[in-house]
Amino acid sequence: MKITIKDVEHVAFLARLAFEEKEKELFTKQLNSILLYFDKLSELDTKDVEPTSHVIPIINIMRGDRVTDSISVDKALMNAPQRDGDYFKVPPILE
Repeated sequence: MKITIKDVEHVAFLARLAFEEKEKELFTKQLNSILLYFDKLSELDTKDVEPTSHVIPIINIMRGDRVTDSISVDKALMNAPQRDGDYFKVPPILE
């Protein structure tokens, strides 16, 4: 499959992008070179290669959930520019 300038223009239209003619030509050339590389990769014999989602084994490094003490309200609001009791006071954003 070969990318044409019309394809680049169509994608640019969908993405609401405006390109100059030089840019369209450059993107067409770059996208075609990417597709040529994929064609080259498809020539490899992969029948004995086991499918993987990652090259190296992945382990979950997240800690388990556990209940711990939280920061106090006074400490959390200590540097707040404005506060209203136990809450941050912020300017309204709606008129």
